[in-house]
Amino acid sequence: MSTTTTAGTQGIGRYSAEQVAGFRRSGEWESGSLAATAASFASTDPDHLAVSDGYGSLTRGALHGQAMRLALSLRKLGISAGDRVQVQLPNWNEYVVIYLALARLGAVLVPTMPVYRGDEVKFVIDNSGARVSIVTPDFRHFDYAAMIDEIRETTPGIEHVIVVRGAAAGDHLSYDDLVAGSTVPSDDELGPYPSPDATHAVIYTSGTESRPKGCEHSFATMAFTARRLAEDVFRLTEDDVMFMPTPITHATGLAAGVMMPLLWGAAIHLIDVWEPHAGLRRIAEHRTTVSIAATPFLQMALGALQADPTHDISSMRVWASAGAPIPETLLRDWRALIPGCLALPVYGNSEALIVTAMQFDDPEEKALTSDGRPARGVVLEIRDENRQAVPDGTEGEITFTSPGMLLRYWKNPEKTDETIGPDGFFATGDLGKMVDGFLRVTGRIKDLIIRGGLNISAREVEENAAHHPAITAIAAVSMPDERLGEKVCAFIVPSGEARITVAELADFLQNERHIAPPKCPERIHFIDELPATATGKIKKFELRTLAAAAMH
Repeated sequence: MSTTTTAGTQGIGRYSAEQVAGFRRSGEWESGSLAATAASFASTDPDHLAVSDGYGSLTRGALHGQAMRLALSLRKLGISAGDRVQVQLPNWNEYVVIYLALARLGAVLVPTMPVYRGDEVKFVIDNSGARVSIVTPDFRHFDYAAMIDEIRETTPGIEHVIVVRGAAAGDHLSYDDLVAGSTVPSDDELGPYPSPDATHAVIYTSGTESRPKGCEHSFATMAFTARRLAEDVFRLTEDDVMFMPTPITHATGLAAGVMMPLLWGAAIHLIDVWEPHAGLRRIAEHRTTVSIAATPFLQMALGALQADPTHDISSMRVWASAGAPIPETLLRDWRALIPGCLALPVYGNSEALIVTAMQFDDPEEKALTSDGRPARGVVLEIRDENRQAVPDGTEGEITFTSPGMLLRYWKNPEKTDETIGPDGFFATGDLGKMVDGFLRVTGRIKDLIIRGGLNISAREVEENAAHHPAITAIAAVSMPDERLGEKVCAFIVPSGEARITVAELADFLQNERHIAPPKCPERIHFIDELPATATGKIKKFELRTLAAAAMH
């Protein structure tokens, strides 16, 4: 790892000077730079595979050269340390190039999931103050460049649009032009490496509010997660190949799928559209060894293996699962069919990335009954409604403090103070209990729906759907789904005799309200009146029970 000198010890974000000094002494905060580490690997072995995506591949030397040329091009456009750059791309090699280029300049990555559309993307751009948007004009029959042009009509902050894998129309810039050439810019041309304590990325995550929150991370906070995963979960080496079906614009995908391999010199294999049989063929072709993805990816991979035992995934050592608990039956079936590949649960969030994990050498049976133990450096407590710790085996809210926790919520000090107590413990809103040092997540306080690892705000769905004239009132809740874990179910009080259909509501939400397709309700129940408490709060637990019962 690089050992670039850092500035003197001082408070950073919500961390005190004492905490910062402690993290540095213990080595829990890196003192280097992502770009410097990647440059070192490129210098040592430039021909070693760095990244591939099924369309092409880049060696370490090629990745470094393209990233540095892009960094210089961005610098000539006026982009410098601290400037935000919004990137909405699939799992393509270019994303890794862009990430390294921004890391070299000290510009701030603002990753955006490809599934997001108009209003959602506009909010991220407006809130982050991004000066550049990097998109593609065509992925899965959607024109992201045209969407950004529409957003720019009311968002003057976007000065440049860079187009990847497509023609640059109007005032758009071509990514290919910006990385063209064969020379590698010098450090004198690119300027000093950024401090590891400076803002590195702002990762937006939807919670219970109707608008997402931007989690502001430094290189040091994110690298904490990369180190814990590399050392304790994957036992990563330069010989490994990380298989990434998870979107790398997601917190997990970025930290585990891109940053971690770059810091350890491992190769990355990306897949932009997940289909289980195609994914398993990629594993066999590229001899990938480790992966991390939401539980539905494991479920679908297991189903594909059961349907076609000729798939060869013997190269895989570890497949970690984040985003939702792994069902015990899935783990048992996985072990029976794929004994050579450990399926290990990981629990975390965009605010801290990793909280607990089943580690490489933990007793296998613990994976059946827990979501792992706190990562080294993480202090976890289960607390009651008075923020008092409860005994082992007692359910309460999961709270923790960690060197990998966000610096603060972007432009939202009130939410930062509300969520992180004076003692530095983050209140997750999740319910759980500790047994023999291992955590079991048991539920959620937050009004959140997790569909295939994607957090969906019920309130966001409700507020947008309420604009439809056929709806008087609506409550969105989770309903169980065998493949995805949960889906969105809507309870609707109609405004008249007409009954809106699932397809009509989806069309309205996607084309009129511009929200992502996975957030649209996939079942509707009509109801005369939403059940409410004496204070007017909707009894969501009753609706969730009704939704679950209707599935049987």
